[in-house]
Amino acid sequence: MNKDKILIACALEQETDGKLDDWNVIYTGCGKVNATYELTAELFLQKKISKLPKLVINFGTAGSRDIPIHTLVDCTKFVQRDMDKTALGFKRGETAFEDDIPMMLDFSKLENPLMYQLTCGTGDNFVQDIEKEIDCDIFDMEAYALAKTCWKAGIDFVSFKYITDNADEKSANDWLENCGKGVKEFKKVLKYYVS
Repeated sequence: MNKDKILIACALEQETDGKLDDWNVIYTGCGKVNATYELTAELFLQKKISKLPKLVINFGTAGSRDIPIHTLVDCTKFVQRDMDKTALGFKRGETAFEDDIPMMLDFSKLENPLMYQLTCGTGDNFVQDIEKEIDCDIFDMEAYALAKTCWKAGIDFVSFKYITDNADEKSANDWLENCGKGVKEFKKVLKYYVS
């Protein structure tokens, strides 16, 4: 695939350490609302000039209790871990009154060089206690929002996350220490997409 058919979406510049300047990258800011707004705005602009990407790749950081810190993984399934309408009879993670989009967005039909095919739980909080979380492999703050935007736009999506912390009481300090360390591994993955 040609590089100009790929859009990389990252939350923060410090996650890339300035090492993706030769790619089409947007920085969305933290959280689901910022991610949705910035990606939608970018896609709308690209649609106006007839240059919609064929693939959106999310790169960022995440926490996990099961995967060692300093591991780059791919995520192909996405849930909204902080959506809780159980009082109305919905499942935890299910968006109320939304019948046309599944609770878990699954892009695992797409091949990628890592093929962990993990489930990413997205929410607008920094995870320090997984006992309160929906079942998923890793925890982030943007991927579900980006995946849903791509799902609705009919664009392929994959997320690569560098594990910075163990989603525990030390996660904030671990994230600060490890935030920019994964981009070197991510750049190796990008070679898979360029023909």
